[in-house]
Amino acid sequence: MTYSYNTVGTCAQKIIIDIDENEIIKDVQFLGGCNGNLKGIGKLVCGLKINDVIDKLEGIKCGFKPTSCPDQLAQALKEVKENF
Repeated sequence: MTYSYNTVGTCAQKIIIDIDENEIIKDVQFLGGCNGNLKGIGKLVCGLKINDVIDKLEGIKCGFKPTSCPDQLAQALKEVKENF
């Protein structure tokens, strides 16, 4: 299943996530934002279960912003869980 999420409050505008039937993340791509850092986050979460990534990334802030790209990934994954 491929899921597209429009971010809110971050430099990245969109996150595209590919997840298998066992809720394992297969691929993550961020559109916009800090290219190298976001590619790294995408690689680090591949092979992990949705819930594990949500637990690790939810609530991370970027400077004075109330969210961050990792937090937005967690929010996207929460939406994926609702629609799984």
